[in-house]
Amino acid sequence: MTDRYAVFGHPVVHSKSPDIHAAFGRQENIPVDYRAIDATPDTFLAALEAFVAEGGVGANITLPHKEAAYALCTTRTARATRAGSVNTLLRKGDRWHGDTTDGAGLVRDLTDRHGLDLRGRRVLLLGAGGSARSVAPSLLDAGIMELVVVNRTPERADALIDAMGEPGRALSRYWEDLRDLGDFELIINATSAGRDRDATFKLPMSLVNSMTTAVDLNYGDAAIAFLAWARAAECRNTVDGLGMLVEQAAESFLQWHEVRPQTGDVYARLRSQVGTLSGED
Repeated sequence: MTDRYAVFGHPVVHSKSPDIHAAFGRQENIPVDYRAIDATPDTFLAALEAFVAEGGVGANITLPHKEAAYALCTTRTARATRAGSVNTLLRKGDRWHGDTTDGAGLVRDLTDRHGLDLRGRRVLLLGAGGSARSVAPSLLDAGIMELVVVNRTPERADALIDAMGEPGRALSRYWEDLRDLGDFELIINATSAGRDRDATFKLPMSLVNSMTTAVDLNYGDAAIAFLAWARAAECRNTVDGLGMLVEQAAESFLQWHEVRPQTGDVYARLRSQVGTLSGED
């Protein structure tokens, strides 16, 4: 039976992951059977079991299943345990091993592709769900000075900060307090607020200084609203999540196939398809 790989999410029909992993496979001369599987929260477990029965040995997990995937794993990497979130599954015998590669992908994209030095930076993270949890540990490990997490449900922000275990550098604040938080060198949108094409994103301009980079973990239409705010606020740089998507995929590919593919050409091709960093097609 051929080893199979997949990305699970809902919705997932527009996922770039099958294209990315096929390109990596061609680059490394590795046959890759990778597909997109749409599963609701109610059907996720059954879909994953069916996938295994058909030869599934590795999977990427996207919204809304990252925390559910975490709970399925018998073993996890240290960064996945810290994040409480999993986006990469590897079958080991009859059990799942879990990792989170989003944070490593984000840091690699920001530092290698966009030339940002994250050390000593003050960072605002908007959101406290699976996406936020998956990148927070890597940001701290990259040497940022302070991580401030703001979420509309304060309890989730508190839980994320507690999991980081660094009270001197990581703290949570209320959404209503945004005007009083000062300015940041890096603002990251890990919410789903901009996914409605007609959405607008309103944040205080006081969050921005002359060095601010604004990053949306989404890409394409879902990133338009936040990045439009960032341009209006005159952020120095705007970055969408396409680069992170490619880099985290390379990290997953490495775990499954024991080789890390080159990402430059794959990113360039996808960028030409997705459009500019404003999210325009």
